[in-house]
Amino acid sequence: MAGNFRRNKKKPEAIENTGFSSLSNTEGSRLINKDGSANLRKTGMPFLDRISLFHTLIHMKWPKFLLIVFLFYTAINSVFALVYVIIGVDHLKGVSVEAESLLNGFEQAFFFSSQTLTTVGYGHITPLGLTANIAAAIESFVGILSFAMMTGLLYGRFSLPKAYIKFSENILVAPHKGYRALMIRLASYKNNHITDVEAKMTMAMHYMDNGKEVTRFYTPKLEIEKITSLALSWTLVHLIDEDSPLFEMGLEELKQADIEIMYHIKGFDDHFSNIVQQRTSYTANEIVYGAKFLPAFHRSEDGSTTVLELDKLNLHEPAKVPEPNESFINS
Repeated sequence: MAGNFRRNKKKPEAIENTGFSSLSNTEGSRLINKDGSANLRKTGMPFLDRISLFHTLIHMKWPKFLLIVFLFYTAINSVFALVYVIIGVDHLKGVSVEAESLLNGFEQAFFFSSQTLTTVGYGHITPLGLTANIAAAIESFVGILSFAMMTGLLYGRFSLPKAYIKFSENILVAPHKGYRALMIRLASYKNNHITDVEAKMTMAMHYMDNGKEVTRFYTPKLEIEKITSLALSWTLVHLIDEDSPLFEMGLEELKQADIEIMYHIKGFDDHFSNIVQQRTSYTANEIVYGAKFLPAFHRSEDGSTTVLELDKLNLHEPAKVPEPNESFINS
């Protein structure tokens, strides 16, 4: 094939409505983290005023969430056990008096507290006197509120709409239709089904403007921006042709521009019966230049179904791509 050299006719215009700053010296290492969260830390207000405890607990990883619940449960019981010790464990009928040490009294008060907080009430130990009964009543009230709160959090965590989309680890510069193309691959990794899936690509590039480093944002066009169903994997392709802001840029220029490419995926999950969305981003050091994805799904041995291998979502091999400003299209 003969090379066909083409110049960019019109440089794509940058956009300003991204929500990010155009001043590069105010940015961190990246704008969007791999998990889709904003790479941002807010200050200037008290910690409790700028954090939503509900959102934090809803989005927290399960091991950390369960650990915090356990610590909260232990702390509440410890506080009330201390209250019973201060009142006097002799006001708890059924407490063993064989070992009258402070530690032994706290231990028995702690387990009485756990029975009261959870409203189990084995009946082995009962409060005596007005003060002990008031403490037990307050603890029962705290227990009701705590369990209501935990029930709401657990329901919220299980019912929270989430896309469950897995992205390829790298973004490829691959040959496509005689040009170069940016490609990532994604798939839904749970047994849910997402329909009417839309994808949007935003690109951040850094330039020197009058001796000052600035960031310019672009929304390059994807070859396919919407699909009916995300049943298998989906490869998002941006063709680097004359209308692309990357047309005159090679690998070194991409690295020098400290490029970051962000993807926003949105679709309808028929399990949640709700809209779900997920974001991710790729930086220059995650670009594989001159490669193409290998198939990630195949027919089963008995030919009855299709097998999607999620561990092969990032599988790729080297592939020759045109030089910048060049295509492989016949003249």
